[in-house]
Amino acid sequence: MASNEENGTLYTFPGNFRAYKAQIAAQYSGAKVNVAGENKFKMNETNKSAEFINKFPTGKVPAYENDAGVKLFEANAIAFFLSNEQLRGKTLAEQAQVLQWINFGESDINPTSATLVYPCMGIMQFNKQNNERAKTELTRILQLLNNYLRTKTYLVGERITLADIAVACDLLLLFQWIIEPSLRDPYPNVTRWFVTLINQQEFQAVIGKDFKLCEKTAQFDAKKYAEFLHSEQQPHASAKSTPATTDEGAKGEKKKAKEEKPAKEEKPAKEKKPAKKEEEEEIPDDTDDAYADEPKQKDPFAEMPKSSFNMDEFKRVYSNEDTATKAIPYFWDHIDKENCSIWFCEYKYAEDLAQVFMTCNLISGFYQRIEKLRKNAFASMCVFGENNNNTIAGIWVWRGPGLVFELSTDWQVDYESYTWKKLPFDDESTKKLVNDYFLWEGEHN
Repeated sequence: MASNEENGTLYTFPGNFRAYKAQIAAQYSGAKVNVAGENKFKMNETNKSAEFINKFPTGKVPAYENDAGVKLFEANAIAFFLSNEQLRGKTLAEQAQVLQWINFGESDINPTSATLVYPCMGIMQFNKQNNERAKTELTRILQLLNNYLRTKTYLVGERITLADIAVACDLLLLFQWIIEPSLRDPYPNVTRWFVTLINQQEFQAVIGKDFKLCEKTAQFDAKKYAEFLHSEQQPHASAKSTPATTDEGAKGEKKKAKEEKPAKEEKPAKEKKPAKKEEEEEIPDDTDDAYADEPKQKDPFAEMPKSSFNMDEFKRVYSNEDTATKAIPYFWDHIDKENCSIWFCEYKYAEDLAQVFMTCNLISGFYQRIEKLRKNAFASMCVFGENNNNTIAGIWVWRGPGLVFELSTDWQVDYESYTWKKLPFDDESTKKLVNDYFLWEGEHN
């Protein structure tokens, strides 16, 4: 439990809504917290140093330490430590309720917010299908909160708790960038609750008094995203992207967005590019530059015939056009049946899978480790089921007739955890399966 007499230091980058949780909690509890200035902390420099990692093994921010020797990472843990009894919940039941809303923010709100907001901020590629799904998810979230707050002033009890602080901070970017008046109107209870909170002096001391609700939903800025790509030194995997330039499905669940890294770390490692417009420059692919300093290795596809299937163009259509009416017809009209192959995979060890978000992380890790395959492959992986009863299955398309992972030892970390079945192009059951997985529809048998 934090003592008001102990001085603490919070390491973060400016505008980090996750760090706001800890700062606002400290405003209510009276805990002494100073945010480290640029002379003490520089993002992606200080947090990568041996000294920082020794204190905070994950290198995540926000991170916190105090005079008593307490060292913490993860925003919600820090906020909980800096809270008082009122914020944490006075009874065990209240504490559990506070925790449930904090978890709701992490599992439901933050992934939705990242998908909708980050492309508008120019730090993540726009994906039409993901965007549509996130808008549907946002409607569900707002409706849920609106119904709950119909007869309640706050989320837990009759006074502000850490549940309100955490969820309001998780919604902050959405209310700032996405939820325009027409989207707020159907949910007056949520808007009333949110506006009440951000006008509290403890909130304003952290987020400022000039926070304004969104007047018009922001849109993807391709030029800003291109500038962002140019500013990057290394490609990074995003919560919503797949380094193999794939598009994974997670039925009813979304991978937890990384809380600890600044906007630049949310860059998707996809090769996908927005639809090119006359007034826009095409976004360059900086992957080759990123690997320029690595030892040259033989191209695993060097001995294969060139394929007529334009994988990049298909990915652009899939990302930016309607999947059912544009992307799927494009695929079947252009796929090179002689020099490409389609494969179905299933995870072998479903009995070992627990939380759905952890299963999604498993897929993301798979994609990260096959980054250099991305120019020659496309996949749609789906998680089926619920917590403690789920599995993974997916459709892959790649250049070449055989199991592509066997072409390079760098790609062989994960593939043996799956069964692989090559599918015949001209079989109607193949077409249905591919269409279902591209659309993220259907059921797993």
